Amino acid sequence: MTNFSAVTYAMPMLWFSPPVPVKTKRVGVTREVNSVDAAAEELLTWHKRNAQWQTAVKACIAAKEGTRTPEAARQAFLTAAKACGMLRGQ
Repeated sequence: MTNFSAVTYAMPMLWFSPPVPVKTKRVGVTREVNSVDAAAEELLTWHKRNAQWQTAVKACIAAKEGTRTPEAARQAFLTAAKACGMLRGQ
């Protein structure tokens, strides 16, 4: 008999394309962000947290909850990366 209360289900990865290239703390190292999880993780490392940053965080949460698309989260993340000076090649 299977104990279904002990079964856990992994959330699917929410990928987006093309990746968003962002700067990292390591000089000359670029991170190619290509998922909602990676975008959320990256946002938490940034020191500059303006209105665009907050919008991107909310978009990532909404995408994880299924109320926004990964592409909407990508667009918000890209806008935040530009506004916070984290977009590589800017």
